[in-house]
Amino acid sequence: MADESLPRPRAAKKPPTIYEVAELAGVSHQTVSRFLRKDPGMRPGTVDRVARAVAQLGYRPNQAARTMRTRRSNRLTVILPGSTERMPTGLLGGAAAAAHEAGYLLDVVSLEGDAATRASRLEALLQPESTDGILSFTPLGDGTEGPALSDFPVPVVVDGAYDDEMRSLGVYADASTAADLLRHLAELGHRRFVHVTGHLAWASARNRRAVYEATVAELGFESCAVVEGDWSTGSGWRAATEVIAGSGATAVFAASDRLAFGVILGLRSVGVEVPRDVSVFGWDDDELGRYLTPRLTTVRVDQQRRGREAVHQLLALLRGEPAPGRADVALLNRVILRDSTGPAPARA
Repeated sequence: MADESLPRPRAAKKPPTIYEVAELAGVSHQTVSRFLRKDPGMRPGTVDRVARAVAQLGYRPNQAARTMRTRRSNRLTVILPGSTERMPTGLLGGAAAAAHEAGYLLDVVSLEGDAATRASRLEALLQPESTDGILSFTPLGDGTEGPALSDFPVPVVVDGAYDDEMRSLGVYADASTAADLLRHLAELGHRRFVHVTGHLAWASARNRRAVYEATVAELGFESCAVVEGDWSTGSGWRAATEVIAGSGATAVFAASDRLAFGVILGLRSVGVEVPRDVSVFGWDDDELGRYLTPRLTTVRVDQQRRGREAVHQLLALLRGEPAPGRADVALLNRVILRDSTGPAPARA
C-alpha cells in the first residue's frame, strides 16, 4: 500500500512590521517609532492615525530586536523582601499600572536575607540586559552594609516602605488620620474610648496606638482600655466580648477593618448594638466593610497611588528628570464615614 503523504504544516503568518504600520497610517516608519516611544511632541491627529493602524494590524514591537539596538530591556524590576504573602496588592497593582503606561513590563523579584545579602545578590542578578531600573520596597544596604546605590549598574529607587516582614515603615505607617476620627467622635459626645491594637511588632500598629493615646489625653477624655490584638477578626471578637462590652466605653478604634469586624460581631453576640450603644471604626477600607451591617467607618489607604508614585520616581531617574513630588499623608489616608459611628448614647 502506498504511503500517504502527511499534510505540510501551514506556514505561520508573518507578524506585521513597523513599515506596514507606517504605510497604513500614511506616515514614515520614524513617526511610528516616535509613537511607540510615546513622544509627547507628536500631533494628536498623527497619534490617532498610528494608534488605529497598530490596532488594526495587531502590531507588537519586536522586544528582542529593540533591546539589541538600544541596550534597553524595557523592563523594570520590583524587589520585595522575603515572602510576598503580605504584599499589599494595591501597592503592587499601582506600580504595575504606572510601569505599563510608560511602556515597561514589571518583573517582581523576592529576595531572602538581610540587607547586605540582598545587595550582593542584586549585583549578580540584575544587570542592564535584564532590567532598566530597580524599585525596591525594602532597604538594599548602604555604605557600611553593602554597595551604595550608585554602584548598581542600573538606576535604583529604594522606597523603604516595608521591613522584611512587610511591616509598614515611615510615612506608610503614619497614623495621624486616626486623630481626626477621634476628634469627630468627641464632637458627637463620646468621652470614653477603647483601642484594639494590631500586632505591635508592626510600626503601623505602634503608631496607631500612640496617636490614640496622645489624642485621648489631649482631649481630656478616658481610655477605658487598650487591648492588644493581632490584626485578626478573632482577636477583635475576643476584645469585644472579654473587655469592651463591660468597659463602659462608647467608642472603639480598631487598628484594622478585620479587627473592627470582630469587634462589631462580638458586641452583637452579647447584646451590644453598633452604633446605638457603641461606635466602632477601623482602618484599611476592606471591601467587606462597605457591605457589613452596619457599614464600617474607616480610613481608606490609597495603596495604588503609593505604588504609582514609587514607579514615577524611578522613571524620572531613568530619564534624567527632576524627581516628582510625593503626596502627603492627607491625600494618602482619608476618613470614610459610614454607619458604624454615631452620637454617643444618652446614658453616657
